[in-house]
Amino acid sequence: MVVIVDTISNPLRPRHPEKVNRPDSASPPKPDWIRVRAPNTRGYADTRNIVRTNGLHTVCEEAGCPNIGECWDKKHATFMIMGDTCTRACAFCNVKTGMPNALDAAEPGNVAEAVAKLGLAHVVITSVDRDDLADGGAEHFAETIRAIRAACPSTTIEILTPDFLRKEGALEIVVAARPDVFNHNLETVPSRYLTVRPGARYFHSIRLLQRVKELDPTIFTKSGIMVGLGEERHEVQQVMDDLRSADVDFLTIGQYLQPTRKHHAVMRYVPPDEFSSYEKVAYTKGFLMVSASPLTRSSHHAGEDFARLKAARAATAR
Repeated sequence: MVVIVDTISNPLRPRHPEKVNRPDSASPPKPDWIRVRAPNTRGYADTRNIVRTNGLHTVCEEAGCPNIGECWDKKHATFMIMGDTCTRACAFCNVKTGMPNALDAAEPGNVAEAVAKLGLAHVVITSVDRDDLADGGAEHFAETIRAIRAACPSTTIEILTPDFLRKEGALEIVVAARPDVFNHNLETVPSRYLTVRPGARYFHSIRLLQRVKELDPTIFTKSGIMVGLGEERHEVQQVMDDLRSADVDFLTIGQYLQPTRKHHAVMRYVPPDEFSSYEKVAYTKGFLMVSASPLTRSSHHAGEDFARLKAARAATAR
């Protein structure tokens, strides 16, 4: 049976205390093309057990990802390190906000153990924002990468990082650990930052991605945005140009889905043909890889996409 997973009415996703003073925001009814299967397979249960046994967090759960059933059934999970509490309160995000706990020194090893148990050929590691830490958690990212390399030498590693805003030297620490893919999402167009991503700075994020390439040109860079937040088409195309000016290889574009009524409302559900149009335009601008669809998320099909990314680079090098 195919059902719509509705994170707004899901009793397992509690309202976050930092959102309670925000007025309810009503989104339009979901269209037919926003449909996913309910997570109830044996593979899903096995993945959940491995995550629980190792005391880990995943962005799949914390952010209420609509693709969790599909990915966990294949034993693909995106691990979220440094706790489940973020120091920022972005209007689109379902991760709770507050003062996080101290870092768990055992976490890098636990993540590596889970990667080995799941038999992952490609793993995605993300985190909450940790503005409370002097390096924003950069060394913890590096330790996690090194632990996975030691336990699973053949596994390729993709990281989805915070912006390390005002954390001098943090980016260099992460890049020195040499992940295969460095992803940092812009999330939305510049004109929406004050309402959608107020703690971030658009051009700082562009510069972060550009700096990765300057430090190590062999690392693939990746970024993504959500649509349906009130952006205009020309603004999305400008984001594409800005990312290409930073030599970003891979762009993802997906539909924003409202986690609760206290989060930013969906202004519009973008139809599939518009996503196809965005994908075509992005390829003409020079991206090696583009994934654009209503249910596209940063880590969805990441392993398959990494193989295609490598093939695309090899083809352009001939």
